[in-house]
Amino acid sequence: MSAFDDLLAFQRQTEALSSVAERLGWDQETVMPRGATEQRSEEMAAMESVLHERRTDPRIGEWLDQAEPEDTEDQRVLDLIARDFRRASRIPARLAMELARQTSLSQGLWAEARANDAPQDFLPVLNDILMLKREEASALADGGDLYDALLDDYEPGATQAEIAALFDAMRPRLVALREDVLGADHQPQALSGDFPQETQLWLARTCATAYGYDWTRGRMDIAVHPFSSGRWQDSRITTRVVETDPFNCIYSTIHEVGHSSYELGIDPDYAFTPLGRGVSMGAHESQSRIYENQIGRGRAFTGWLYQRMSDAFDGLSVPDAEAFYGTVNRVTPGFIRTEADEVQYNLHIMLRFDLERDLIAGRLDVEDLVEAWDARFLKDFGVAVDRPANGVLQDVHWAVGLFGYFPTYALGNVYAGCLNQALRSAVPGLDRFLAAGDAAPAVEWLRENMQRHGGLYPPRELIERAIGGEISEAPLLDYLEDKFTGIYRL
Repeated sequence: MSAFDDLLAFQRQTEALSSVAERLGWDQETVMPRGATEQRSEEMAAMESVLHERRTDPRIGEWLDQAEPEDTEDQRVLDLIARDFRRASRIPARLAMELARQTSLSQGLWAEARANDAPQDFLPVLNDILMLKREEASALADGGDLYDALLDDYEPGATQAEIAALFDAMRPRLVALREDVLGADHQPQALSGDFPQETQLWLARTCATAYGYDWTRGRMDIAVHPFSSGRWQDSRITTRVVETDPFNCIYSTIHEVGHSSYELGIDPDYAFTPLGRGVSMGAHESQSRIYENQIGRGRAFTGWLYQRMSDAFDGLSVPDAEAFYGTVNRVTPGFIRTEADEVQYNLHIMLRFDLERDLIAGRLDVEDLVEAWDARFLKDFGVAVDRPANGVLQDVHWAVGLFGYFPTYALGNVYAGCLNQALRSAVPGLDRFLAAGDAAPAVEWLRENMQRHGGLYPPRELIERAIGGEISEAPLLDYLEDKFTGIYRL
């Protein structure tokens, strides 16, 4: 065997073990007994120890030096393995294990603190995680910016300076649009009623099926914080249920179907290689957000959903499909990011981006985080946070060490805006299919132009190839202004 073949065979086992570790995480958040938290943390630490040893194996460096790629695809595989090898080699095994152990433990502590509105029960362990993430960032940055080193895990090549500039460009138009719609004379009607869990889950499954979700390679479970997990032939989704708000369940499900469909749509020849997964979290979020918003919250699909929900719940408080379209897209000053409307969603991300940058840089201490969050939320949204579960405790990300992840949600929205523009141009009759509950033409275009490539191209190149042009925030902002000007009759 050649050095390239030896390297690929070794990487195949590493990828398989990484998938097993991911499945342990899925199990912990869905069906694991609550009393098993400490055991699972040791299991996760042990798995991370094995994976870290493989990722830093000196033979990888030797194989990389000797490997001779036959084409650009081989070269991309080598580039991705080399990148992971360099990054893993900078992190001590002790640190990798401790991060795995602490973030596994903290998930349960976060969930309990959130349920009890008790940040004091969670902040000490969050501080421990923050110290570990700062240590990790220092090891990875090699004298460079700490936050950029963490961000590179989720959006390779991006920098906080670029993202801050993007947010500065987006914020004025988003704030102006929010003020216009909140002050409009016409306000869409809220949905009221009681919506039983089993019916919500049936509707969620119906929507997932409308998007072509492959139930032979996936499943749906309930979690505190919805997520998707897995790749290749096994990619699972989760959702959550609030019996007074069926949109929470339905659109969380559609969002996670977007993530899962990306993984299931990758060329099967890339399985167990670095090409066999989504290339970045921004690219991933572009799929979940376009599934959820531009497709799922559009007039055509909500017209189909209105009839399904009316039948399932024996009528709705909203009188017709057009009113329902407005109801689905209501802009309200709510607390929860995952429930936020399209106008305000990115403002939620900007808040988290600034706070986590300050945490990593040492400009903000964990003990002051609740106060800082509440003050910033009041400033940005004009509403005082009523309880910690609606504030600093609402997201799981920091509990599991995902510092640098949040800005990829907004990048995903920008990418989705560009993709939607290209999709509508390529499939001009799309709404006719969506009105019949058939998202296949949209999904097929996204799979062909983006999903199937997996990690073959760097993130920006992947999106630019799909859209046939340069990435810009303008398509997203233009789409939002056009959509909400119509809904609010501005």
